[in-house]
Amino acid sequence: MNPKVDDYLLRISAWQAELSLLRNILLECGLTEEIKWGAPCYLFEKTNIIILHNFKAYCAIGFFKGALLKDAKGLLKKPGENTQGGRVFPFTNTKEIVKQKALIKAYIFEAIEIEKAGIKVVPTLTPIEIPEELQHQFKKNAAFKKAFYQLTPGRQRAYLIHFTGAKQSATRTSRIEKFIPQILCGKGFNDCTCGLSKKMPICDGSHKFAR
Repeated sequence: MNPKVDDYLLRISAWQAELSLLRNILLECGLTEEIKWGAPCYLFEKTNIIILHNFKAYCAIGFFKGALLKDAKGLLKKPGENTQGGRVFPFTNTKEIVKQKALIKAYIFEAIEIEKAGIKVVPTLTPIEIPEELQHQFKKNAAFKKAFYQLTPGRQRAYLIHFTGAKQSATRTSRIEKFIPQILCGKGFNDCTCGLSKKMPICDGSHKFAR
């Protein structure tokens, strides 16, 4: 057991008993634990497999490559509309966890086998339209436009999802202006640079997490 995870479980105010149970199950499956992105993360041969989530409405096991699991009972959920590979297995009480322990372990062992086989999540990305507010900023600032298109396609997409997620034009403009310095630094939406703090991630299937 990792003492940093002990400290994490002592600090949290909600789902302490549930996450402690889930932790024990994960350790019984032979995974090693670390604290990553401020939460307990479980690895197989130094590769991220699972992270524990402490949400307001529920706690959950987050599978980095959950989309590849069979999930015949449909128990896994997408944590976000634009999540590709990540899936979460939610719980709201300890009785659920105890009752489903064998099934939880089956999901964990399947996730380990997927990693052993080297199977990767192949994202299916639909084009996202450039909002008018961003086009306006491009016209005003040629350096900003150049910096944006020098980002990797994945980083461009993450920004576009964030910008277009706002319903109001003024909010879209505000979001764009907030991230101009970071984009000019050549950094992605989830990067910790230019004075912006690193964000708690949600699993995206690439051993990292993205919002």
